[in-house]
Amino acid sequence: MKLRWRIAFLVGTAIAISYLDRQTISVAIAAIQREIPISNTQFAHLQALFLLAYAAMYVGGGRLLDALGTRRGFLLIMIWWSLACAAQGLATSVAMLGVFRFLLGIGEGGGFPAATKAVAEWFPTRERSLAMGIINGGTAVGAVAAPPLIAVIITFGGWRWVFFVVGALGLLWTVWWVRAYFPPASHSKLGPAERQEISEVFSHESEEKVAISWLRLFSFIEVWGLVGAKFLSDAAWYFYLFWLPKYLYDVRGFDIKKVGYYAWIPYAAAGVGCIVGGWFSGWLLGRGRSLDFARKVALGASAAVMPLILFVPRAPVELAIVIFSVAFFGQQSWSTLIMIVPTDLFPKQVVGSVAGLVGFGGAIGGVIFNLVVGYLLDHGYGYGTVFGLVSTFHVAAFCLILLTVHRVKPLALSGRAFSSARG
Repeated sequence: MKLRWRIAFLVGTAIAISYLDRQTISVAIAAIQREIPISNTQFAHLQALFLLAYAAMYVGGGRLLDALGTRRGFLLIMIWWSLACAAQGLATSVAMLGVFRFLLGIGEGGGFPAATKAVAEWFPTRERSLAMGIINGGTAVGAVAAPPLIAVIITFGGWRWVFFVVGALGLLWTVWWVRAYFPPASHSKLGPAERQEISEVFSHESEEKVAISWLRLFSFIEVWGLVGAKFLSDAAWYFYLFWLPKYLYDVRGFDIKKVGYYAWIPYAAAGVGCIVGGWFSGWLLGRGRSLDFARKVALGASAAVMPLILFVPRAPVELAIVIFSVAFFGQQSWSTLIMIVPTDLFPKQVVGSVAGLVGFGGAIGGVIFNLVVGYLLDHGYGYGTVFGLVSTFHVAAFCLILLTVHRVKPLALSGRAFSSARG
């Protein structure tokens, strides 16, 4: 396996750990509630605290990565979030859970900007969507592992050990990272043949070496479009991510063992979506299609399956799991593509910052919609109303992309002020 694909696996493993971390409360909620009473509104507040910090650090993390570099920045981020995850096991109240959940969000907010920057450093344009698909597949690995792993830990050690074990996994990863990750130019394990290949590939990709201030990024309509689209689509994703286990507990009558048995299936479908979405866009490029066509067709196909979630409340449980799986597949195919578009539009020196702004939009969408969900459920509206809302978000996000990203290609950042190369 070429070194750059091993790098993708390394970064994808970190993303898997992050999704295992953030799923801990969602899957363990029934066990936690036996010691710490938590209402639907309080549960929504816990997730909102995580996402508020996550949103802020998505922006700050992008800047941090651009300033410190991928290697040092990702190391600091992972240490922080692993310790914050472990600390949740010490909580004795909702307030303490909220504090530690907020600290976890601060750390994890830098994860995807780091991943995007690593992809920009190691992969040429034609391989980036597949590389991001592999990395984004870590979201599914972590989420798939969460229900059965957490069920086993709770059975033998109690819910507090869930946080201690998962936090320790993140600290172990940092040892691997320090030993394995360096930029291509300084990587000691990069052989002459692959070094030459990377050099030749990137030499054919013209990139403007221009200085771009962070504030100037807000002058690009493409940035606003990506932020808005991520706001909408991640509102749906964080609902799925945080509320699926609770929906199965509260509405379908599952216990922890049954959640462990069923809940991993949609997340496995999400992992397939990560790979297929990235592969499909790359396949279209390989068939001679333009970058704009390849990205937008794949995004549109991903969004098209999302309204099916509307039928979950009226479906038997087995069919509901299938519908969830289709929606998770489409969501993570979408997510892979929407996070690779910044690398198509902007030069590497600001990719971390752009990815941070896009992720900020997604996290804020998650904050707002999680609070809406908690309010609706505690005021008698039920999950049917929630599924009706969430079924529309990806289609609206795709329409926003079409309106604001006129062509997916490198932007002309010099010469005429803030112009886009759309010829």
